[in-house]
Amino acid sequence: MSKLTEQEKKVLQALIEGIPFVSRPYAEIGKRLGLTEDEVIRIIQGLLEQGVIRRLGATLRHNLAGYEGNAMVAWQVPDERIDEVGKRLAEKPFVSHCYVRETYPDWNYNLYTMCHAKSLEELKALIEDTAKELGLTEYQILATKQEIRRKHARYHL
Repeated sequence: MSKLTEQEKKVLQALIEGIPFVSRPYAEIGKRLGLTEDEVIRIIQGLLEQGVIRRLGATLRHNLAGYEGNAMVAWQVPDERIDEVGKRLAEKPFVSHCYVRETYPDWNYNLYTMCHAKSLEELKALIEDTAKELGLTEYQILATKQEIRRKHARYHL
């Protein structure tokens, strides 16, 4: 992947800050950045083609939408299965994030998922069914007790 241009960085930062809720959001972004609407769209298309942006979409505040069952699940997965299991977990509709992380002598969990359901009971059932389906027996459900703050990452481009 090539280095981002200054225009790409500016458009990317504007998208991270949030797409304006107006009839022509890319024209609005362009106006703020000194670009035309077509230039903004062309830059976004290029960022999508490069894989810098995977998708554009809304962020759901799951707790406000009635999803009370939220947990990080730490899974212990054999190294030779990490890619296969990670891909299968990432395809589950109740999984929003899936990461491989380092293990430690006293914490052997290497795959992590953020999972969401209407209730904690429903979520636990989904996790148990998934563990059986994938032949996983070692996992920890770390249920969310309280959300303190959620925000998008700020990148210094």
